[in-house]
Amino acid sequence: MTMPLFQQTRGYQPLAARMRPLEIAAYAGQEHILGPGKPLYEAITNGQPHSMILWGPPGTGKTTLARLVAQSANAHLESLSAVLSGVKEIRAAIERAQDQRSAHGRNTVLFVDEVHRFNKSQQDAFLPHIEDGTVIFIGATTENPSFELNSALLSRARVYVLKSLDQPALLRVLELALSDQTNGLGQRKIRLSGQQKQQLALAADGDARRLLNLIELAADMLEPVADGTEVLSDATLQQLLQGSVRRFDKGGDVFHEQISVLHKAVRGSSPDAALYWLCRMLDGGCDPLYVARRLVRMASEDIGNADPRALQLTLNAWDVQQRLGSPEGELALAQAVLYLACAPKSNAVYTAYNTARADVQSNPTDEVPMHLRNAPTGLMKNLDYGKGYRYAHDEPGAYAAGENYFPESLQDRSYYHPVDRGLEDQIRQKLAYLRGLDAQSSQQRYKTGE
Repeated sequence: MTMPLFQQTRGYQPLAARMRPLEIAAYAGQEHILGPGKPLYEAITNGQPHSMILWGPPGTGKTTLARLVAQSANAHLESLSAVLSGVKEIRAAIERAQDQRSAHGRNTVLFVDEVHRFNKSQQDAFLPHIEDGTVIFIGATTENPSFELNSALLSRARVYVLKSLDQPALLRVLELALSDQTNGLGQRKIRLSGQQKQQLALAADGDARRLLNLIELAADMLEPVADGTEVLSDATLQQLLQGSVRRFDKGGDVFHEQISVLHKAVRGSSPDAALYWLCRMLDGGCDPLYVARRLVRMASEDIGNADPRALQLTLNAWDVQQRLGSPEGELALAQAVLYLACAPKSNAVYTAYNTARADVQSNPTDEVPMHLRNAPTGLMKNLDYGKGYRYAHDEPGAYAAGENYFPESLQDRSYYHPVDRGLEDQIRQKLAYLRGLDAQSSQQRYKTGE
């Protein structure tokens, strides 16, 4: 059975608020942290809370868990939103916690929603009060705590990762909402088909709050039939779900996870998985031009000269997206993704560039060797600019064997190592041949004493 954690006051409460579970047994999902024997489950059932960070997508029950922790320990609950609060509100909450402790001997659970939005100084403000036990701190965040929270705060709180709710958990939430006669819709005879329930759960995309909001909207669109039963037509349901998109936080943690897995699928030569993640990103509202730009990067980083056509194809797809927009442009992106995933792979260009760049940054600014300098004036010729330069086209095979084009201090550097795949295999063989000519030239100069 579910009911509000606090006595409902006058006024409207959304179904999602009314259906917050009062006890852990009514909580849906998160079995990986709430199964018997798990630390968070034991903390709640035994009424022994500890400071924690709840990290997970929206609608996975972070706020509800914080309330269950406070209730199980009979603790006073203070709630703050980092979106709306500052240092002033933090101080006021701490003062109320101190009053609860001194006047009533009662612990306080301080729940901070969207805690990642607090800056470093605001996060630091909690530390002494966590340390001396004034508050049991619970922070909720949708962003990776490793990047968004201070290490000092993380060291004082245990991180629990919440996952998007799967279909069985969402269907459980749906059934509870339809059957609960106190806080849900159980007083009405609502009949939804199994397929309609599945569609609603799918549209919720792992978010229980979104599911309950959809159910509440659907309840306003029901049609009465015989014996007082209310039903939802399939056409009405499609209207309700129209425009619903998958979860995708532009610029947030999920955003970076999905572009990363798209890149890895391309690199791993898995065209089907790469196409899936492309569609996931586009379905979630990602800017197609951002994807196009990243595909160009993949073409150079993971394919390079093994198939130079990959770079041109991604640039063409980018151009099509700019010129035509959706959906034609997205088809060109799909073509590029599949080509990249199927192309021979080489990171030789990427590795060579990074190694050469590191040399530039870690070595002195060497001058251009005299024999490689241009000499457009008589003065420069008199200063021996260009003296001894060997014009490659005048050499056998148009190659000046043994010539050095590096500064003297870097003469023996080798950055580019083509792989034995695609066109780079031919490049590798040619470079091996040319280096053999260099070696012969060096031996000849050694024998003649030059």
